[in-house]
Amino acid sequence: MSTPAEIRKPSHALPFWLSLGTVPLIVLGAVAGGWTLLLLPLYAWQLVTLLDVFLGRNEDQPDISTNDADLFWYRLITLIWPPIQFCIVFGTIWWVRHTNHLNTAEMIGLFFGVGVISGTIGIVYAHELMHQKSRMERWLGDLLLAMVLYSHFRSEHLLVHHAYVGTPRDAVSARYNEGFHRYFLRVLLSCPPSAWRIEAARQARAGRKAWHRSNPFWRYGGLQLGALLLAWALGGLPGIGLFVFQAFIAVWQLELTNYIEHYGLTREYLGNGRYEPVRPHHSW
Repeated sequence: MSTPAEIRKPSHALPFWLSLGTVPLIVLGAVAGGWTLLLLPLYAWQLVTLLDVFLGRNEDQPDISTNDADLFWYRLITLIWPPIQFCIVFGTIWWVRHTNHLNTAEMIGLFFGVGVISGTIGIVYAHELMHQKSRMERWLGDLLLAMVLYSHFRSEHLLVHHAYVGTPRDAVSARYNEGFHRYFLRVLLSCPPSAWRIEAARQARAGRKAWHRSNPFWRYGGLQLGALLLAWALGGLPGIGLFVFQAFIAVWQLELTNYIEHYGLTREYLGNGRYEPVRPHHSW
């Protein structure tokens, strides 16, 4: 078990900082194009697998009494990542619209890589940030989700998935014998209205109308609209197209993970709308 003194060391959090390695790779791809565009997906998807093979399984667990202050190096990467991703997404849109050395296939490959960054890193850090108590951290999580046009994920994950994972009410719990493509389409169509209904119900319990200003969907919509307008300002309609494409790739990766994580697993129904508590065996 890692002690608080060990956890405070920057080296202890080093694996989480490997995400910064994607930054020079996306810059290289934007400048050089060609085969260099393959480096980023390989880094993001294969590096951890290779490290697992060569370094073996790490079963070390931190002391549960560790203070938040001791987690500084773990938290710092999640705090600096939103502005980094902002520069990657919108800086790359500006770059390809003001240079002419990349052909259409290379631009698609480049923004596939941007989507890999937004999905494998950005959404993961957004998930961490939206679970925090700090309002600033939750806002940073919202910013990351807006950059992939998936802001409703915060409401759907915290208020629906946490409560109903492994039940028919949870859209992202893949059903047994349900293929990924069918699952993906179902999630894309059902999760936004599900998130809206749960937020509208919260407003109703507080005696407010669904469209009250405290409904987070105002924030979700504003941030996403701002992201689309910025993409348009930097790159016109092609800029919007590239932005939406990278967002799709990011969401595709998220939902592929969700599909595998709970595929075919169900919680026992106890009656009266209640299910057995969530346990480790309800996730693969």
